Amino acid sequence: MVKIIDGKKIAEKIKDEIVAEILLYNNNDANAARRPTLAIVLVGERPDSVLYVSLKEKEAKKVGIDTNLYKISTSAPQSDLEDMIKFLNIDEGTDGILLQLPLPEGFDTDKIITLMDPTKDVDRFHPENLKNLGKDDILPPLCQVVSEVFEDANYDPEGKSACVVVNSDVLGESLSRILADRGVLTKVVSSKDDDLAENSSKADILISAVGEPGLIKSEHVKKDALIIDIGITKKDD
Repeated sequence: MVKIIDGKKIAEKIKDEIVAEILLYNNNDANAARRPTLAIVLVGERPDSVLYVSLKEKEAKKVGIDTNLYKISTSAPQSDLEDMIKFLNIDEGTDGILLQLPLPEGFDTDKIITLMDPTKDVDRFHPENLKNLGKDDILPPLCQVVSEVFEDANYDPEGKSACVVVNSDVLGESLSRILADRGVLTKVVSSKDDDLAENSSKADILISAVGEPGLIKSEHVKKDALIIDIGITKKDD
């Protein structure tokens, strides 16, 4: 029997918890006279990235987080992006930095992530944060989503196998390490890999984070597998 996991219900629960945390922080800290502020950095106009950023701005405002969007053209030099990150690192009005990935071709993603202040790195992809994966309670948001799904579905992943479909090395590494900590044998593949179908059809847990409609076919899913789709796709009207 197919069981549908209600992602919207999980999201509302998380948002309620965030609202409560922000209210508690403001009530307990006399110096907390402003709302938390998130800086979102968008390079280029890639449609899926623009959609992601729009949704992040919308949801942040719902829970009481102010956002500032910083945009850079794909024709800008890498140094412009580096200067922006350096400014946001020292800007006292910026509490967190969210670098929208993937970056366009020609930009050094690893260098930009490493340049970020790890304490302001919202996605927690900075090497210092990755080094502490599993050692604290603060996980990368996408990893936290997976953990929340396990909890909501009352699913014990220990001893299971997983196929993680991503087009981002840093995201694949994060998910793989978190799943390994839960006793899951994980295979990370790209949406372009020839062995995608073979790996997905054998996995007890299938996680897709690429936002490509129709990528995973029904015949490529193992019977009774747990499927988590993190990607977002915008359909034309």
